[in-house]
Amino acid sequence: MKLDEERFLVTGALGCIGAWVVRNLVREGVPTTVFDLADETHRLKLIMGPDEMALVRFIRGDMTQLEAVQAALEESGATRVIHLAAFQAPACQANPPLAAQVNVVGTVNLFEAAKRAGLERVVYASSVLVYGPAHEYPAGPIAHDAPPRPRTHYGVYKQANEGTARLYWLNDGLSSIGLRPYVVYGPGRDQGMTAGPSQAMLAAALGQPYHIPYGGRFDMQFADDVAQTFIRAARIPFQGADAFNLRGSVVHMCQVVAAIEAAQPASRGQISFDDQALPFPEEADDTQLADLLGRPPHTPLAEGVSTSIRIFKAAIAEGLIGRD
Repeated sequence: MKLDEERFLVTGALGCIGAWVVRNLVREGVPTTVFDLADETHRLKLIMGPDEMALVRFIRGDMTQLEAVQAALEESGATRVIHLAAFQAPACQANPPLAAQVNVVGTVNLFEAAKRAGLERVVYASSVLVYGPAHEYPAGPIAHDAPPRPRTHYGVYKQANEGTARLYWLNDGLSSIGLRPYVVYGPGRDQGMTAGPSQAMLAAALGQPYHIPYGGRFDMQFADDVAQTFIRAARIPFQGADAFNLRGSVVHMCQVVAAIEAAQPASRGQISFDDQALPFPEEADDTQLADLLGRPPHTPLAEGVSTSIRIFKAAIAEGLIGRD
């Protein structure tokens, strides 16, 4: 398919990764439709100007309603779909039944609508939370085909979605690529269990202290890199159904704090963190993804942190973010 024939539908595009996906597509000149139940566009406004926002088509609808999802696909004329709509882990823990409706039933609806529309492929967000605690796996990066052992509702729902994707390939020939992000950071990352580093960057830009509620060593992935990887996955020729690990900068939280202080020296001594590590593997093997897509985009940590703080400071100056 030629790029000038592409039309994207992005579900959950008012979230962090979705906002960066939309920004990239709009800057390429690709017709882009957003499907989301919410109407808060503040994450998009952080990283896109009014002229860019005006190019985005918004359809408000509920992922739990198959008819609404199918209508959005038809109305958008989408040739490619990136499915990101989901409750984050804390919301899943707080209300498992509602979250299952959105995260699991919503994903089934998306695949069913894509099948009925005759699309060739769906690209969707899974998560590293499909894996269990690090001590349950061999030492080193978690393998692409390591057995899922989720310990959260969110992880269980993501595992279910990987199964849904596999069945739509086996039964209906609908291909799919799932991507498993870990600690995504950058402007727009203001919710979820691993949002602490991004919130610390915002606090530094505001000149305020911040305590990150976890520490240890983990994989940091800049939101723009993750978004570009989703877009590349939507375009690559692929048949089958598989989910792939993502890899960014494997760092200790003390390195994150150091990067924040380097980008905003006035924050020195104001950012702290807990010693408790996240209960998941520290890093993932992305060899299979690199084999499929080529080496995914990678922004070094220092550059990603500096870019994030610069964007936050610009948003503060424009009144998009308050100091309260």
